Amino acid sequence: MPVQKPSPLEIVLPATSANLGPAFDAAGIAMRLHYRVRAKVAREFSIEARGRDADICRGLERNLVLETYGEVLAAAGKALVPLAIQVDNEIPIGKGLGSSAAARLAGVALAAHFGALGWSDDAVLKEAVRREHHGDNAAACWLGGVTLVHAEGAVKLRVRAEWPLLVAVPDASLSTEHARSVLPRSYSRADVVTNIQSAMLLTAAFIEGQPELIRYALEDRIHQPYRGPLCPLLDPLRSLSGQMGVLGAALSGSGPSVLVVLNPEGDAEETRRKIAAMLEEKGLKAELLLTSMETHGARDRRWMWSGTSDHERRWPIPLP
Repeated sequence: MPVQKPSPLEIVLPATSANLGPAFDAAGIAMRLHYRVRAKVAREFSIEARGRDADICRGLERNLVLETYGEVLAAAGKALVPLAIQVDNEIPIGKGLGSSAAARLAGVALAAHFGALGWSDDAVLKEAVRREHHGDNAAACWLGGVTLVHAEGAVKLRVRAEWPLLVAVPDASLSTEHARSVLPRSYSRADVVTNIQSAMLLTAAFIEGQPELIRYALEDRIHQPYRGPLCPLLDPLRSLSGQMGVLGAALSGSGPSVLVVLNPEGDAEETRRKIAAMLEEKGLKAELLLTSMETHGARDRRWMWSGTSDHERRWPIPLP
């Protein structure tokens, strides 16, 4: 009796912003920018890509999705199954928006499915966290919404408000390793206490839906003061807190992009135009992306499809 091939898999992974100011390596938020992957068994590996950074996404060499996929299968003692992959990407790569976490999760999910590993959703997330070393991004990507991470897992908050967000993305990228290298080895008690207070206030702001707390809740003394010189957009955007429809701003992950939380009662597009004018006046270049919190994670946006011509015509599946 012939062995049945695994069914194709489609998965949609959201962009993420980690740290959220004071919650260094402890929190992340998913955003409505997506990395969509569809894969099926093939005779040899191939990748078709469209969207942002398509040249990077379609490369077979040094491809984080394929590397992770192969490593997980090898560790499980499973044969490498060649795949035909289609990618539709909206996440800027290497800009602090969780592109590597999305790629790692995609690779692990593909290995679990096509390798018939029998892994639970929790197992997929734990493996991605172990390989990515950034639980905040991976958890937010997999679970959606706002997540808090700890040594044993992650918790998704039941947030009361979904404030509009703006992401300022510069042309230059910044490696996480370089951004980590500028951090001090120790901190004063005063700085640590301030960050604990701010992080708790930030959690309360999300749960209680109190936008007036955001300006103070994003205060950080652990990483942003040291990474600021590497991320020229940070200080100008933070200076707008409480003005022009801006509630507050913080580095997205380790930078160089900046996450700006907007006033839900304001005109987001008008705020974007004002921010663009301000940055231009200061001689700073950035792509300004309006978005919002993505409540659904990759775990919730995974579909099996039959590979029929009808599905071929309709892919990618519209997001609800």
